[in-house]
Amino acid sequence: MAQITLKGATINTIGNLPKVGTAAPDFKLVKTDLSEVTLSEFKGKKVILNIFPSLDTGICSLSMKKFNQEASTLSNVAIVCVSKDLPFAQKRYCDAEGISNLITASDFRYNTFGVDYGVLIIDSGFHGVLSRAVVVIDENGTVTYTEQVPEIAQEPNYDAALKAVK
Repeated sequence: MAQITLKGATINTIGNLPKVGTAAPDFKLVKTDLSEVTLSEFKGKKVILNIFPSLDTGICSLSMKKFNQEASTLSNVAIVCVSKDLPFAQKRYCDAEGISNLITASDFRYNTFGVDYGVLIIDSGFHGVLSRAVVVIDENGTVTYTEQVPEIAQEPNYDAALKAVK
């Protein structure tokens, strides 16, 4: 279990991020059109998983905007933004903010991503949502970089994640 904080208060996740050098767990998530997306669909591409509690919070919104901006400069890279937000909310947000270079995906239906990636928060007022984290996966499905952001109100290290896909 990872311990993180929210404005200094300790929060626990169900586990830890996958280890660098291991096979990334496959996942089944729901896109904004209610179709499913799996990790295996990205074989041959690098993947950045931008994981966060809810796109309706300031830092989560900033991370989506930053990765959306960077996505247009990357080749053979898919950026998947994962939260428990309903696909309808994800679509509304992306349409309102002009987010078009990312794939938004929800763990609302299967509730397995947070467990498999160790990011499901298991206590506090945030119980049941995902922690803020980044996982980078190479073309063969191997984890090459992880960051469990230690403070939920802190942005991830964009530069390190982007360096991992270049």
